[in-house]
Amino acid sequence: MRKYLFGTGIISAVVGGVTLLRGLRENEPFTWRTALAWLSWAITFALAVGAIVDTRRATRGHLVAGDSPVSGKEQRLLKRRLDG
Repeated sequence: MRKYLFGTGIISAVVGGVTLLRGLRENEPFTWRTALAWLSWAITFALAVGAIVDTRRATRGHLVAGDSPVSGKEQRLLKRRLDG
């Protein structure tokens, strides 16, 4: 599980979230740009979690959606899991 949580997608999403939280601490008004930044962060975080879920499913031998970054690599990931 550690290899999933410390992936670059999750780390970058967390760092981006911390940056947005620091921006809220200042006395800046909440504008539409801030709302778009939070929406962008939410999408980035959702994509990172989706990639983790797809990778985990692929290593367990399940099929993943065709638009997944690990699509087509299911057999290789399963073999790697069974060998090591």
